[in-house]
Amino acid sequence: MAHRSAVDPQIGCGTTTSDMAASWDGALPSRSYADLVVLRCVIVDDNPGFLQAARALLEQEGLQVVGVASTGAEAVRCLADLHPDVTLVDIDLGEDSGFEVAQRLFDDPSVDPGQLVLISAHAEDDFADLIEASPAVGFLVKPTLSATAIERLLRPPDDARDRTGETAGR
Repeated sequence: MAHRSAVDPQIGCGTTTSDMAASWDGALPSRSYADLVVLRCVIVDDNPGFLQAARALLEQEGLQVVGVASTGAEAVRCLADLHPDVTLVDIDLGEDSGFEVAQRLFDDPSVDPGQLVLISAHAEDDFADLIEASPAVGFLVKPTLSATAIERLLRPPDDARDRTGETAGR
């Protein structure tokens, strides 16, 4: 499978493409369609090392990272074209406030960020009031970032299934 990563200068965000023919001859798993759909994700963070590590981790765990951005302006350009299911936004983007960027992405009618999730190396308690006031559906501390943690934030509160579709605790 050919796998390419590139920054598209026209939209200013990193994208990934794969060249692979798809076919399926087996029976479908008993999970629902929603459980089978791969989440499309954009990561907004000013740390190139974190962007690379988070992308590798989330893709290994089954999410499709369709783009990355390092600034609020890049995020707006990127999300206007990509329409992900979820956008991860670092609360500290150097000169940009991640809280302001999240609000701008949420308010801009030309942008579709999907569900916003704030991320940080700082503890949630340090920013609890700002997180609560933001349009984000949740917050993750960077060391806990995983596909499972993201999916838990996006799952309805009464849904007790784990990543495999099985009811948790059974």
